[in-house]
Amino acid sequence: MKKNVIIIGAAGRDYHNFLTYFKNNSEFNVVAFTQAQIPGIEKRNFPKELAGRNYKHNIPFYPEEKLPELIKKFNVEYVFLCYSDLSHQDVMDKASIVLANGANFALLGTNSTYLKSKKPVISVTAVRTGCGKSRVSKRIALHLKSKGLNVVSLRHPMPYGLLNKQEVEKFYTEQDLEKYNATIEEREEYEQYIKNQISIFAGVDYRKILNEAEREADVILWDGGNNDFSFVKPNLNIVLVDPRRAGNELTYYPGQVNMRMADVILIHKMSGTTEENLKIVRENIKKVNTKAKIIEINSVITVENPQEIKNKSALLIGDGPTLTHGGMKHGVADYIAEKYKLNVVDAEKYAVGSIKQIYKKFPHLKKVLPAMGYSKKQINELQETINRAKCDIVIDGSPSDLKKFLKVNKKIYASDYDILDKELREVYGFINKILK
Repeated sequence: MKKNVIIIGAAGRDYHNFLTYFKNNSEFNVVAFTQAQIPGIEKRNFPKELAGRNYKHNIPFYPEEKLPELIKKFNVEYVFLCYSDLSHQDVMDKASIVLANGANFALLGTNSTYLKSKKPVISVTAVRTGCGKSRVSKRIALHLKSKGLNVVSLRHPMPYGLLNKQEVEKFYTEQDLEKYNATIEEREEYEQYIKNQISIFAGVDYRKILNEAEREADVILWDGGNNDFSFVKPNLNIVLVDPRRAGNELTYYPGQVNMRMADVILIHKMSGTTEENLKIVRENIKKVNTKAKIIEINSVITVENPQEIKNKSALLIGDGPTLTHGGMKHGVADYIAEKYKLNVVDAEKYAVGSIKQIYKKFPHLKKVLPAMGYSKKQINELQETINRAKCDIVIDGSPSDLKKFLKVNKKIYASDYDILDKELREVYGFINKILK
């Protein structure tokens, strides 16, 4: 008799694990998913069209808070944790809830969830959300392109719409962002590739996505999300560490998994890094991985028209996931504010709707506004929050160009960071070796 299973996830790893491990598994019957981190996604379901012949009905989604009653309601034997960027304490808190309600708690490893490619695969992952994966991935993609190679980047999934319409998504131009109704979170990742004429694929079914990529690519680049490990078995595993959050590399799941598996570890010395934190990170790496090549890299921070912003009052906007479940209190815009002596207004005072709730859920946030846009409603609430703010200008430190799709009543100055090629020369050397 099949064992009833609940998958607890956050719209990404959970769907991949279902499709690769549970879909045709005669041992298990997935009765429900719970959803966390992303507002509103628990109102959907996993469609039977994607679930396969063993599932005659859509698989329901529920908020994770209902897990104890769901275990009893569905007579559940196993609960599988299938999402990322959780502290080890949070993981065991969830395990304790599961065990106290009579079920078994489980995790799936790489051998059960890796897809294997016919093409060389480079993965870029991290120990926490917001370490700089996508900037490194972009540089690697441009390096490969300069060698005359066709590279397709596979992005960790962000399917927040109807899943049966997001099975395979292929982004080549800005029109594709509109075609697939890309959210702010998706735009933050996809735009940098599109600007550089590099293809990026994403969606729900990564076996199909990988097959599509293999038809076009000489090399597959895995651009990871949060601190999750790759869905595709890599030939070169590059992992980023953020010394501003020193110690997190050993205390977050599955970030430590990534660090233990890494071939190359990049210590990303962003603004705010201290020598004390660098020492902690270096020592922690050596505790769990003695084989990896450790490389320290720097990034540069820029802002549009800096001559226009000095001494102005400003609302600061930062990357949503990095500031929320990534745990950062500040971002690129804060460094610009300090450098140009801006008078920073308190964004929380002007927040409305779900944006206001973000500050209650993540009390570590101070003044900065997270660029949250998981739905059209939330994008409208972000826009209203910006328009209500009493300030001269807005410094946009999110990776996406908010000016393109927000109608606001004050001038927005984009700020960003990047990593120069000279910082990654050693990395390019490792890449060149696997391509020989």
